[in-house]
Amino acid sequence: MSERSGISGTAFLKGHGTQNDFVIVPDPDGELELSAATVAALCDRRAGIGADGVLRVVRSAADPVAAGMAEQAEWFMDYRNADGSIAEMCGNGVRVFARYLVHAGHAKPGELSVATRAGVKRVRIAEDAADGTPGGITVDMGRALLPGPDDLTVTVDERSWPALNVNMGNPHAVAFVADLAHAGHLYDAPATAPAGVYPQGVNVEFVVDRGERHVAMRVHERGSGETRSCGTGACAVAVAAIRRAGLDPADTGRAVSWTVDLPGGRLVIEEFPDGRIEMTGPAVIVAEGVLV
Repeated sequence: MSERSGISGTAFLKGHGTQNDFVIVPDPDGELELSAATVAALCDRRAGIGADGVLRVVRSAADPVAAGMAEQAEWFMDYRNADGSIAEMCGNGVRVFARYLVHAGHAKPGELSVATRAGVKRVRIAEDAADGTPGGITVDMGRALLPGPDDLTVTVDERSWPALNVNMGNPHAVAFVADLAHAGHLYDAPATAPAGVYPQGVNVEFVVDRGERHVAMRVHERGSGETRSCGTGACAVAVAAIRRAGLDPADTGRAVSWTVDLPGGRLVIEEFPDGRIEMTGPAVIVAEGVLV
């Protein structure tokens, strides 16, 4: 494919976290130029490898974007959406990125730091189970910001819902609905109002209750359409659910966890009194190859 001609012969891997899938491109010395067209070609599910996004693995010191974080984190996750656009963060992507580092021998289970465009993320990688099942990965996702406005709404077709603006290093609009089917096909971005709240686009989550401290969600990820999972989206949903239940840890002084079911699996989100949010879930590598 002409869009990939500049990186022909490059090694790649495929991985996913709760079925949010990624093409992983190792580029430790920062030698590759990944154009938007190349990323889109790689992510094409019919003419390419197929993925929700691309994770370029580069040493922080070798990339101008991350050089300032090199003393804190050796590796930088250069994340691109499926349409080739650049994103600040990807929660499932961080877990898959960490799994790759262990797979490639760049890291071991335990504590790890990963540089992202949303800052340095702390990761804990559990040991594999005795039967070989990969251990879960916990990511310190930082703190959520709730920038408003109070009159934010999300609209699909003729239905509108109030929504909460949650920023997890990238923007989210979280709406609680009666039925997840009301979100429609989610190929196109749902409308948000008032205008101008999300000048760079937004990830939109639709949420239903499943039980005590347990919700299910669907998501439209900007630049990718509906995906099987979204880690930062699950965090945003948990934050919204915790506020809705009146259990803000900053007020109660107690950490609280929420289970979030996504089409691709389950994530557990915990928020602490200092505002820190941790996300725990699986991540696996499923294939390796060479681009032709």
